Amino acid sequence: MPESLLFKNKITLVTGSGRGIGRAIALYFAQNGADVVVNFFRNRAPAEETAHEIEALGRRVLLVKADVGDLDDLNQLFDEIEQAFGGLDIFIHNAASGYNRPVLEQKPKGWDWTMNINARSLLFAAQRAVPLMEKRGGGRIVSISSPGSSRVLPDYVVVGASKAAIESLTRYLAVELAQTNIIVNAVSPGMIETEALKHFKPLADGSKLQKAIAATPAGRLVTPQDVAEVVAFLCTPASSMIRGQVIVVDGGYTLPAD
Repeated sequence: MPESLLFKNKITLVTGSGRGIGRAIALYFAQNGADVVVNFFRNRAPAEETAHEIEALGRRVLLVKADVGDLDDLNQLFDEIEQAFGGLDIFIHNAASGYNRPVLEQKPKGWDWTMNINARSLLFAAQRAVPLMEKRGGGRIVSISSPGSSRVLPDYVVVGASKAAIESLTRYLAVELAQTNIIVNAVSPGMIETEALKHFKPLADGSKLQKAIAATPAGRLVTPQDVAEVVAFLCTPASSMIRGQVIVVDGGYTLPAD
């Protein structure tokens, strides 16, 4: 099958798809034939730009503002998908947020905000996605995790905990949804030079980025396109026996012992 038809007429939801990794994933699926639901919460302009690019590719697009950490918003998102498309084939759980602070400076509000957007939303979005996918004969769920789920990164405690929860949920969902022909996995990208990275103070210094590049066997940082291609692979028939796994995409950065 030609690459451009890999996802022909597949209905794909990518949360947090206005910018960065989510944008790259949404565009990659559209370039390969999918109709896409673009989701954003705060930044409408870049989400609209992503939607326009998808439309220019000749694909259908639904733009939905929703805070996936709010259960009412999350339900509204899926209500709009059902109304517009009647079903869903692929759900990419990408939207993320968090409070980067040391352990002793974290507050309950920051914990709740981060866990609700990053982790709780995966569970309850999956509950809504399943019946829509069953209408289409099955589907794929892929979540975006982080090395901070298992490694200790500076000021990353609540985000790291939320990503660990995502990886655990991925395993449970993969087992329990297998009988519905829904395949569930996660992708854990290494350091990616996106807008979000600028807000991560421990890496804001350019010299630290250069050190990270030097420590990466592949010789460069991961790009959003790298992540999009691996996410897309996990939604193809060739990956049907990969289930409940976390695929690390970091150019080998985490392999050396020192």
